[in-house]
Amino acid sequence: MKFEREYKECLDKLVWATQQLQVEVETTRLDEVAKLIVQPMTGPWRYFHTPQHIFEVGGSQDAIEVLASLFHDLVYVQVDWSINFGISYYIAPYIKEENNRLQIRAAEDLPFDILFDMTASIFGFAPETILNPFAGQNEFLSALVAVKALETILTPEHLFKITACIEATIPFRGPTEEGKSVSDCLYERLEQTNRRFQLQIPASELEETVKRAVRVANRDTISFTYPTPDFLSNTWNLLPETNHNLVDSSSSYRVREYRLAVQKMEGFMRSLKPELIFRQYKGEPEEEIYQITIEKASRNLEIAKLYLGTKLFAIAVIEALSLRIGIDIPLSTLMGELPYQNSLASHWENFIPDIPYAFPPQTEIEEEVMKLLEVGRTEDLSYDLKNSPLATFMVKAMGFDRILHQLPLAKDFFAGQLDSEAFIKACDPTVLEVVVNGIVKLLESRKQAICSSVES
Repeated sequence: MKFEREYKECLDKLVWATQQLQVEVETTRLDEVAKLIVQPMTGPWRYFHTPQHIFEVGGSQDAIEVLASLFHDLVYVQVDWSINFGISYYIAPYIKEENNRLQIRAAEDLPFDILFDMTASIFGFAPETILNPFAGQNEFLSALVAVKALETILTPEHLFKITACIEATIPFRGPTEEGKSVSDCLYERLEQTNRRFQLQIPASELEETVKRAVRVANRDTISFTYPTPDFLSNTWNLLPETNHNLVDSSSSYRVREYRLAVQKMEGFMRSLKPELIFRQYKGEPEEEIYQITIEKASRNLEIAKLYLGTKLFAIAVIEALSLRIGIDIPLSTLMGELPYQNSLASHWENFIPDIPYAFPPQTEIEEEVMKLLEVGRTEDLSYDLKNSPLATFMVKAMGFDRILHQLPLAKDFFAGQLDSEAFIKACDPTVLEVVVNGIVKLLESRKQAICSSVES
């Protein structure tokens, strides 16, 4: 049912966009394209990069932006761990895999194809280029599928503009050493490609194409400006896309597996700068709107860093304790199953005292993070609690400052530069006692449940 609904919405957008571009095409042909798009986007690992995401990124005003957005996340190798069979048909003649890396074929092995050459030129790629998963691989392959799937429907000028918009969705890129922005560089490549392939697109239209691309790119990352609980819910939807074990093994994923997922996200958020998330090119967007966007993203990043750092320290304590039992302990063994899986089972938080704040939040950011830890993110998820009882208890008992002070020790522990017992010894003994007692009582409750079952 969900697939049918998303397929119908995709088809409606394709019909609308082609009508806006005054292109005559049979609905049966667009039906094929809609299925081509929706099938990979509804794969088992797609939690954030879904059909709903591409519908939102396209907006509803510009046909080129709508079409580019429908295709821009079609290929996502790190998430899908493969390329969907249906879209690989369009990719295989141009791309090969060698030493677990995707690479554009050598010039002599490539078919004569002006549209492929145009697409590669807009991305700044050439024959034998090794595609980097974090620097345009997925976007380039998605654009290639768009161009080949639409080549009998749209003009080369349309495909040129769609490709430019998809290229712009390569995220988090800073200026060049010469100080040129991502959009300046895109304009230069569009200008060169326009001249090389004699498309005769006026300079003013090239500028408008870059502005379109900026709008698409900014909508692609707009969740960084959402109200914080929604922003973090979107962030949590990214975790299972590249940490499949969180979903594969449900609540039986290992302590270390969960920690690695949080650790990667904490490192990612810490590396981000707001000016790398959003773009501005020749008044698009207007300065006031751009500044508001940057301010919202800046605030969310500060909250995310504190939130993720706190959760990372909390799971570090659990991981260090788990090593006293074994190296592959499921998180549910020490903390209890998720409530939705067994409402009768006990959970770690059932056995800890509700304590007052020993160190109340000192700033507006700390207050917001405390609320997120205690109350939770917006969405319930199948693989994790939306609130954080353990981190909440630790913040109440220790305060954010002491947790952040000890976070580097946790990272040393993760890196193998500090053994688990040394890390445990450095932890607050009072907090540690409560955590351990909670785990012991949880295990005792399971023992009682088993014994009562035997006795009956």
